[in-house]
Amino acid sequence: MRHSTDRILTTHVGSLPRPHDLLDVLKARLDGKGVDEAAFQEKLKQSVDDMVGRQAEAGIDIVADGEMSKPGHAVYINDRLEGFERRPHVKSEVYLEEREAFPEYYKDYFERAMLGGAIAPAAPMFCVGPIRYVGQDALRIDLANLRSAVEAHGCAEAFMPSAAVTGVGFNDYYATEEEYAFAVADALHEEYAAIIEAGFLLQVDDPFLPNVYMDKSLDETARIAKAAMYVDAINHSLRGIPEDQVRFHTCYGINQGPRIHEPDLPDMIDQVLRVNAGAYSFEAGNPRHEHEYHLWENVKLPDGKLIIPGVITHATSVVEHPQLVAERIVRFAERVGRENVIASADCGFSSQAMYRTEVEPRIVWAKFRALCEGAGLASKALWN
Repeated sequence: MRHSTDRILTTHVGSLPRPHDLLDVLKARLDGKGVDEAAFQEKLKQSVDDMVGRQAEAGIDIVADGEMSKPGHAVYINDRLEGFERRPHVKSEVYLEEREAFPEYYKDYFERAMLGGAIAPAAPMFCVGPIRYVGQDALRIDLANLRSAVEAHGCAEAFMPSAAVTGVGFNDYYATEEEYAFAVADALHEEYAAIIEAGFLLQVDDPFLPNVYMDKSLDETARIAKAAMYVDAINHSLRGIPEDQVRFHTCYGINQGPRIHEPDLPDMIDQVLRVNAGAYSFEAGNPRHEHEYHLWENVKLPDGKLIIPGVITHATSVVEHPQLVAERIVRFAERVGRENVIASADCGFSSQAMYRTEVEPRIVWAKFRALCEGAGLASKALWN
């Protein structure tokens, strides 16, 4: 994993809006309709190549496949782990306090998501048997497509996102929550190791760790203990994998909303830094969390580690001014060292595969150009 040795490097969090013709075929496959598999694989490969090419053209240094093959950052794991069943009629308790505080807003929010054409609406997954990884073929295709695109466009570094232990369903089989978490960790380790073996950086996606800190059924001591157990399980999933090849990403799940019922990064930072990763990615570009750069005045970044703060956000369609992006980058660089900062987005721009993403695709690319231009301005300020 490169550091920003002579300029601020740029990256993003992973998911990007999928082209509609690819969404058509992805949806048909999910619905069990007949699909020309060879034509689908060619379309998928071309979509990955196009996404990597556009990232390189925008100036992104550390690219990804845009999660072109995945119906959603958490949904995709349904097809890669054995031992689960989907229960679409079970009511989700995720973001409950936020939804109860603003019921009218979130009723419209989730209705808009459906109208936006999510091809695989999320349904709770419940573990009902022994967990085993069965996604080898799909992963092999993803890795080959990313490798082909990276080589075609001359990209120096690339990453592939993968779900974290905390993002995989609910336990209805194992005796304890800890036993369940470590069983998930054992299964996910196979995907993680394959990504590293293919020569890419691994990004562990964990938008669910913050939910532990929002669980009002637990007191503070119990919440910290539960978060620590999950981090132990994440580290178990990363066993044997060099830290400097791992990025850990955490965020808050909700994209565009009031977002007042989510923990602050200082509440979680001790557990985040316990993850055996070389870099930590987090939200810092939206107005709910932008002030949190101050935490690095009191928290020491471990030697050799990187931070990957969001300096553009998925929480608004406003395109950030490059000078503001530069200011945000400099704030972090002044606190942890310029070589230890990689500029990024708060989160992905299409965590679910949708026909109409919250941030319109052309705006996404305008944000990426602002990110890269801002990184250039910050580099001039920091290296002059």
